[in-house]
Amino acid sequence: MKPRDTVDFHIKSAWHHISKVYNEQGAPYGATAATGFVLLNIDAVEGSPVTTIGPALGMEPGSLSRILKKLEKEGIIQRIQDPSDKRLVRVFLTEKGKLFREVARKTVKAFNVKVKEEIPEAKLTVFFEVMDKIHEIIQKKNIYNQ
Repeated sequence: MKPRDTVDFHIKSAWHHISKVYNEQGAPYGATAATGFVLLNIDAVEGSPVTTIGPALGMEPGSLSRILKKLEKEGIIQRIQDPSDKRLVRVFLTEKGKLFREVARKTVKAFNVKVKEEIPEAKLTVFFEVMDKIHEIIQKKNIYNQ
């Protein structure tokens, strides 16, 4: 089987190119696609528990930890221990973080608007159905146990 005949080749290739575009947009701010997605997954008002951010993005704890450390060092986020549950740490956006989050939001929105201008809604609906099914197959974790 040739790489171009595999599902994962097309997913990885598309993500590589999307990520490159996002990185180019974030470069003037010192941001990457990964940091942008982390910022987009932090509740701008309530903050977010650290434990919910990684799973929402499919990100490994070590990778998330490095990104959060970098964002905290740059004054983009701050971590605050939950006063009612000392085991829980919430991540909050600083004012600088809110500005960076808005840049990330606009970047993602512009990309999606462009895609929706170029691809008919019916095809996007099928695409989302297929991606949901692939995600479901992966979540079952029995791909190789047959």
